[in-house]
Amino acid sequence: MKGFARRIAIGVLASSLGCGAVLAQGWQHLGSVQRVEKLNDGIELTAGTAKVRITVFRDGVFRVRLAPNGTFPKDSSWAVIASPEPRAFKIEENQKEIRITSGVIAAAIQRSPLLITFSDAAGNVLLADEPSLPMAWNGQRVHAWKKMPLDENYYGLGDKAGPMNRRNHAFTNWNTDAFGWQESTDPLYKTIPFFVGLRKGVAYGLFFDNTYRSSFDFGKESADYFSFGAEGGELNYYFIAGPQPKKIIEQYTALTGRPPLPPLWTLGYQQCRYSYYPEARVREIARLLREKKIPADAIYLDIDYQEGYAPFTISRQDFPHFEKMIADLREQGFHLILITDLHIKKNPGHGYAPYDSGMNSDVFVKNPDGSVYVGPVWPGESVFPDFTLTRVRDWWGGLYKGFVEMAAAGFWNDMNEPAVFRYPQKTMPLDVVHRMDDGTTLDHRAVHNIYGMENARATYDGLRKLQPEERPFVLTRAAYAGAQRYAATWTGDNSATWNHLSMSTPMLTSMGLSGFAFVGDDIGGFGGSPPSDLLTRWYEVGAFNPIYRNHAAKGTLDHEPWANGPEQEAIRRKFIELRYKLLPYLYTITEETSRTGVPLMRPVFLEYPEAQEFYGDDRDFLLGSDFFVSPVVSETLDAHGVFLPPGEWYDFWTSEKHTNKDQIKLHPRLDEVPLYVRSGAIVPMQPLVQYTGEKPNGPLELRVYLPAATAANACGGALYQDDGHTFAYEKGEFLRVNYSCRVSNGSVTVASSIEKNGFQPWWKSAELKLYGAAAAPKEVRIGDEVIHEWRYDGLAHSVTVTVPDAGKNWSVRFAF
Repeated sequence: MKGFARRIAIGVLASSLGCGAVLAQGWQHLGSVQRVEKLNDGIELTAGTAKVRITVFRDGVFRVRLAPNGTFPKDSSWAVIASPEPRAFKIEENQKEIRITSGVIAAAIQRSPLLITFSDAAGNVLLADEPSLPMAWNGQRVHAWKKMPLDENYYGLGDKAGPMNRRNHAFTNWNTDAFGWQESTDPLYKTIPFFVGLRKGVAYGLFFDNTYRSSFDFGKESADYFSFGAEGGELNYYFIAGPQPKKIIEQYTALTGRPPLPPLWTLGYQQCRYSYYPEARVREIARLLREKKIPADAIYLDIDYQEGYAPFTISRQDFPHFEKMIADLREQGFHLILITDLHIKKNPGHGYAPYDSGMNSDVFVKNPDGSVYVGPVWPGESVFPDFTLTRVRDWWGGLYKGFVEMAAAGFWNDMNEPAVFRYPQKTMPLDVVHRMDDGTTLDHRAVHNIYGMENARATYDGLRKLQPEERPFVLTRAAYAGAQRYAATWTGDNSATWNHLSMSTPMLTSMGLSGFAFVGDDIGGFGGSPPSDLLTRWYEVGAFNPIYRNHAAKGTLDHEPWANGPEQEAIRRKFIELRYKLLPYLYTITEETSRTGVPLMRPVFLEYPEAQEFYGDDRDFLLGSDFFVSPVVSETLDAHGVFLPPGEWYDFWTSEKHTNKDQIKLHPRLDEVPLYVRSGAIVPMQPLVQYTGEKPNGPLELRVYLPAATAANACGGALYQDDGHTFAYEKGEFLRVNYSCRVSNGSVTVASSIEKNGFQPWWKSAELKLYGAAAAPKEVRIGDEVIHEWRYDGLAHSVTVTVPDAGKNWSVRFAF
């Protein structure tokens, strides 16, 4: 018998002997309920020395806390920002169980031993403790085991390689500088202890709010149960009822926060390399992007722009005209993003302000003996800000003042796991001391996984203070649940291989399911030199990712769009251009994400939870609710089989209509990506620009993909626009338009309804394109006026008409 299984068996035996009995291997399991105390928001149960609180946190959300010694710690969280909302609930008791019902969800607590089962109003079990394994503790360690139905699937946990479905795999959460990671590498850079369980279209969520090194095992140890636990801290988790997957993401992000609306330019193409230097090279990259008419909005500088790799310095030898370079790039429509690693070079007596001011203000992490902790990173011996203190975060945020005054547009917080060049641990010693605002301290075991998040928080909050009207852009590598409130992220140091291209989609969709909607990966792979076809395919799929950044390591061949010659350049330009044409749609779904938490890039089951054929699909994804992307991520020459989501879908390129019953087999050319639009979608697009700050020349384009008459109620779309960079939208300075279409026998009516008219857009007219028209219309009316200037394309089955005053409510009726 395996050691772990043997310990569990001993634990079950011991727990059956009495409440809280000590196990042979040190584990203690909950025994029988001895006392029930009713609380304002739930109940507190006593079982021997332990207590368990089960409370109704919000509508559809229960919280479970275990105190092994009967004393609950101070209630605090780095992740949860929502306050409990009082909800009506009912408590019922009998000899076998206690039952708490709130709305349509009930928590049933078996008395002996103490076991918890969550069910819906119909009595369907959503989540239940494994009967033989009540919650347990072993010294500082805590653990819980849950039943695992044979057909249940598990998604989430954020930054994990491998398949999107976590079933039959086990994972560790410990933020790690994982250079050279591969499919089986674990842990990686982020800790997001949240997952979604999905079974036959019904889902629930579970968030284990514990910052220590934690583990999740979805059936690797046993086919009967899954489990989660941590090496310290509290057994404290939230059950989220759903039951729709999309609702769960909304509820989870209501708990931990939603991403702020980013600047519009961050949705553009971003060019990066380790490293662009000297100054002449940066200018050359900008010049080539504009000369070759490759749309782009951002250029990154990696650590070589700094003096001796010391953060917040500038190598004047390599960048003699740094300020003017930024200004010149701005004039060309480029935003400069600077890396600012969190390690501060230990450099006393040389006028290095971050070190000197930090020492004077006592801001750095300390050893147990009170001395400042010192560890080697890029600048050599370095010290590390103690981001758990508010005053230290304020100090860090103030360090950006000079760069902000130079008009640097965004900042890249790398190496913030934190990475330290001491092996094998690659981070700080676990006994370094972090100070809290209330005067208490925690060791690094408790702080490690939130350290990078607090670094990003300090950066974001600092930028808000320095530029109160400008939306910050922060990119972080390390994170904990809730870091989406402060930063975008990427998947770290990936590799230039087909395998890593194929892994990009499940990793990005998993991050979106975990609350982190603004994500990307290094287009082309960070490590290595991709062959030309691989790089091109990566550019293609990247056009539909939330963050579209090309990045490469030192010593690799060029990854820029023009690498590998004019033929490859033309294909890559085509997809970058498509992204810019789709910016009205992209920005609209981005604003939706900032309100709801639902990610831009979605696994199909998020919109179609009953479509079980997509539960294991790691290749295809949705962009918003209207686009289905089936990218080529393999170098094999086999036919590319496409299985569409439920309903009807239009081929974006040909406008041919398909249903999910069609068997589509393609052999996409190198310049082709299978791309489909939902029947009933109304998609806003724009004329091509070279950067987001350039005013489009022409009308707004509205593509209407007609549904069948029976699906008329599913026909619609939206448009959101604002100034793209300030917080004026919070004061109502934005435009929101709702579009609809009604299909009946012989006619189609498309209508525009202004919901909020607080911003003047760049367009005045709209070009309406109606797809799915089998024949030319007999008559076209805008309002009551018959229009004679319209075009019918028999090949594309489309009708095009211009709406001249599209900034008002309008309707267009097509009679066939």
